[in-house]
Amino acid sequence: MNDVLSALKRSSGSLPAELPPDLGPRLADRAARERLLDVAYASVDSPLGPITVASTPRGLVRVAYMPPDQVIGELAAKLSPRVLEVPAQLDEVRRELDEYFAGQRHEFELEIDWSLTRGFTRRVLQATAKIDYGAVRSYAQVAAQAGSPRAVRAAGNALGANPMPIVVPCHRVVRTGGALGGYTGGIERKQHLLGIEGSLREPLA
Repeated sequence: MNDVLSALKRSSGSLPAELPPDLGPRLADRAARERLLDVAYASVDSPLGPITVASTPRGLVRVAYMPPDQVIGELAAKLSPRVLEVPAQLDEVRRELDEYFAGQRHEFELEIDWSLTRGFTRRVLQATAKIDYGAVRSYAQVAAQAGSPRAVRAAGNALGANPMPIVVPCHRVVRTGGALGGYTGGIERKQHLLGIEGSLREPLA
């Protein structure tokens, strides 16, 4: 049991042997009201497979091509141990992602929490966040926009460490000459995303 649930249990006294089915959502709601919750997460179904999304009071902080059990430890270690699954707090994130994958949204309107990034990595990702839908930039261009034109390899490493793929569109950064380069979620996902946006002839099935 994580820190949030432990705190709620202590403040609630003994729990009945048969737990009501709505206990989880009720505890999550109470954790938010009592400010016991620092990070909320939820799962999102997508054409690219299951995605885990997480937010803090400051905004979206994590998008991962991994199940929640592979992300919670990272969030607890780097942000706060007070992490809980609260799908309702991620409703807007899930809605905008659904619209994006359906080709109905060209720009995310979500607040971003950059807490998992630092220094040059943050500058690279903030420059990447400004790349328009359907457009691509080279690693060299992004490095220059981040203030270090010669740091092309470091820019690539920063993009590979992007904690919020899709929303911070590192898939829009390619090699000089047009080769796709790498992608944290695998090259097939990068091709699919660029296909959705019309940067390739068609997304992969």
